[in-house]
Amino acid sequence: MSTALALPAKIGASLLQIAEQAGGIAIMAGQILRRLLPPKIDRIEFFRNMYRMGVQSTAIVAATAFFTGCIMVIQAAPIVQNFNANHYVGWSAMFTTFREIGPLLIALMFNGRVGANNTAELGTMVVTEQIDALRALAIDPVTYLVVPRVLSMIITMTALVILGDALAILGAIVMANVMLDMHPVGFVNHALEMLVLWDFLVGVIKAFFYGSMISLSSCYFGLATRGGAPGVGRAVNASVVASASGVFIADYISSFVLG
Repeated sequence: MSTALALPAKIGASLLQIAEQAGGIAIMAGQILRRLLPPKIDRIEFFRNMYRMGVQSTAIVAATAFFTGCIMVIQAAPIVQNFNANHYVGWSAMFTTFREIGPLLIALMFNGRVGANNTAELGTMVVTEQIDALRALAIDPVTYLVVPRVLSMIITMTALVILGDALAILGAIVMANVMLDMHPVGFVNHALEMLVLWDFLVGVIKAFFYGSMISLSSCYFGLATRGGAPGVGRAVNASVVASASGVFIADYISSFVLG
């Protein structure tokens, strides 16, 4: 192939691969929805994944959210002091946390910890023929493995964002008190004067979409693993990249739609 055609060929191959992956994820979403009407969920697997994906992620999410709130005030403090606008610190911290920073940072952290681990588990089960063994025993892998994991990841992602919002605001309150000598009650009151419930709900809705994106991508790439142990590594890498890209795309679209 000539040099002039090499670049278009690579671009075309990449676009075909993206289309194939997007189609595979969409098909998996349809399979999951079909099994939820009526619901077919393995309760033991569901609650086990809720614990692994939600409870065990609480510490890292709490630390990330708290220090994010502190950093926002550290960055804003010199500016608001110059303009004598200390009362805007609470609003800016809570507004950006609810709508953007909280859901986005927690989604990326969740993707790196839970999404990658989920892909590795399913990929290992594929290459060690455990998925084939389930089919041989007349057990549907999607019903037994995928549906509980997807539901668990969506629910825990949403819950972790709500928890993260609270801890980010706590971090902002602490740092505002230290750097600006701002009382916590004044911090909250000034913020609530300008915030509305929709600001909080936007972040929760985004968390739902982010959790859906991460769960579907991680399950798809896990079950699509080929090539033994090296294939598991490639699947994890592809899953993390695809999920992160999907989160940013979902954030872009939802920011326009939700206002």
